[in-house]
Amino acid sequence: MITPQDIKTLPVEGEGKRSLAVKYLKAFSGDGIRLFIQLFYFYLVANTLTIAEFGLFATASSIGIVLSRLAGFGFLSPLYRIATVKPRLIGVYTAGYLLALMLSLPLVVLISWSVHALFFAGLMPLVVFAMIVGTEVLCWRTLEAVINVNKGLEKFGLASIVIVFGFSVKALAALFFALSAEPDLGSWALIYLISQALMAASAIVLFYPRKKLRFVPKLYKRRIPDALSVSGAEVLFYVQNELDKLVVLAVGGSTAAGLYSIIMRLVDLTAMPVRTFSTLLTQRLMRKPQLMNSIKMRVGFEAGVFCISVAAIACIALALHIKPDLLGNNVAQVAPYMAIVLLVPAFRNLIEYQAELLYGRGQSFQRLLNYFILGILKAVLLVWLLATYDTPAEWMIWINGVFAVLYAASLLLTYTSLKKPAIRI
Repeated sequence: MITPQDIKTLPVEGEGKRSLAVKYLKAFSGDGIRLFIQLFYFYLVANTLTIAEFGLFATASSIGIVLSRLAGFGFLSPLYRIATVKPRLIGVYTAGYLLALMLSLPLVVLISWSVHALFFAGLMPLVVFAMIVGTEVLCWRTLEAVINVNKGLEKFGLASIVIVFGFSVKALAALFFALSAEPDLGSWALIYLISQALMAASAIVLFYPRKKLRFVPKLYKRRIPDALSVSGAEVLFYVQNELDKLVVLAVGGSTAAGLYSIIMRLVDLTAMPVRTFSTLLTQRLMRKPQLMNSIKMRVGFEAGVFCISVAAIACIALALHIKPDLLGNNVAQVAPYMAIVLLVPAFRNLIEYQAELLYGRGQSFQRLLNYFILGILKAVLLVWLLATYDTPAEWMIWINGVFAVLYAASLLLTYTSLKKPAIRI
């Protein structure tokens, strides 16, 4: 398992083991609290909407998450790197990020409209789709910017507070929605947008570093290739990560997409401790790229990610086996399938972890290329799977095989790339 003990083994010069352990605990504290808040939020939304409506909301939200990575053309990455290594330039790179965000919005709007016309035209009004996607692209991406800058400054305690603040507002919005007189997808989209817009504005005022905004274009030029590579890699990551929901919606309909979305939301909870660890490891790699040259360390971390992911999903599956309606009647319908997808979180989290290794070493283009290959491979495998098997009980067991193949491809691509010299950004 990945614990503070794992982090103590990282051979980082000038930084004590105790300091690293404290940073991990501070960074994970926000994710740990977030877990319980997110479960409360998930319980309210998944059981207030119908399963079909939840499937539509989750799929539209996934599209928004993908497009949020296109917003700003990846310039959040240079902002995060600068916060990590040259914090005095945060104001300069914040201005650059805002400019990149404005330039990217017309493209985001065009893609959003096209996706709605192709997949959602007869299922969801355009205005509802736009509110959900807009919330992810503008509001949640803004919160992530605040969190990332604070993490770059190694203010992990403050970043944890921002995480808890953001999800608390989200949960309160869901509670208000659950108590409303006529809860439906349209009313939830409006509540979601308004509450998260207020949350994002508050996060900027309360938690973003006070720095004067200055445009210095000559400093941005050398960062543009990395930013575009990161943007492309993140878009492709979320495409291959969220593509399954869209495929299930297109092939199986909104109810099947709802069931699958509920399962994958539960699977995503297992990634929290891994992402906290990856954040610290990535920062170490930015300063000391040779950190992962040790084969023993590579194998140990891979095994740790695998074990903690399987243990986490097993706990969720056991809890729902004992009490299927623990998270509500709608979620109870997926309880029989949780034990079937036992290996999915492990392979999924390992793919994400491997991508972070490349990011930390500055190999952003290789990261993009990996996700491009994995995205195509996943699409082919899922289409074949859903065309071959009709019922969820039949095709869900083979989802483990799909993710196993994706992991094997990622493993080969990533560790072949790690043999190459790191790139200083």
